Amino acid sequence: MATYKKRGYKPTAKPEVETEIENFDNVEETSTTAEVFNTLDETASKTEEWVAGNQKYIFVIIGVVAALVLGYLGYNEFVAQPKESEAMNDMFQAQKYFNEAVNGTEKDSLYTLALNGGNGKYGMLDIINEHGGTPAANLAEYYAGMAYLNLKDYKNAVEHLSNFTSEDEALAPLAKGAIGDAFVQLNQLDDALDYYKEAAEIRTNEFTTPMYLNKAGLVALELGKADKALGYFEKVKNEYPNSAEATTIDVFIGKAQVLANK
Repeated sequence: MATYKKRGYKPTAKPEVETEIENFDNVEETSTTAEVFNTLDETASKTEEWVAGNQKYIFVIIGVVAALVLGYLGYNEFVAQPKESEAMNDMFQAQKYFNEAVNGTEKDSLYTLALNGGNGKYGMLDIINEHGGTPAANLAEYYAGMAYLNLKDYKNAVEHLSNFTSEDEALAPLAKGAIGDAFVQLNQLDDALDYYKEAAEIRTNEFTTPMYLNKAGLVALELGKADKALGYFEKVKNEYPNSAEATTIDVFIGKAQVLANK
């Protein structure tokens, strides 16, 4: 007998597949590596909090961009728009699981559900596979990458975030910066530095730019590139004095100056 997959449903469920800075006078006794990674963990938490508080903004922007693209091409009224509508409908439950993971306590299980689906509904990986070429599938790459990042599956995080493309003021740098976060955890600091620099430069705003300049500076310190680190920190101080990173930037500037003069 012939079988069919109900729209938005799956025949079977897939396996369910992050301090306080020491006083500057004690800089010689402080572990640079520990400080760098602790500070990066703190800023990663701030990133997650910001994303959680701005989900509506992020997806409204994506929706507007998608609508403009779809409206530009005549054939989309009959082909692309119905396909994209279907894809977004199929992604609804996975998006709900992801949002619950960001805001909830049972994060690992919810991120896994966002990836693989549950209750017969598609996960982000299904959206990518079943609706390739649609804006929904592109957005699912971002969701999947961030879910893997939170599940500490850093290689898959890099893969999916690298597949995601965006011109958005927030999503574009957040995706690049998250790749940097993954490379830090994989101890590929040169790669992490490259992505933090790209994240800081790809869009200029009061949130992501100073955040990723600060992260670039911390990684540069760890790599022994104190002069470069000093440049990143001073840019935060001079160009983004009202940012969260600016509140402690003098400490890092002092540390970079000491290391640069050794």
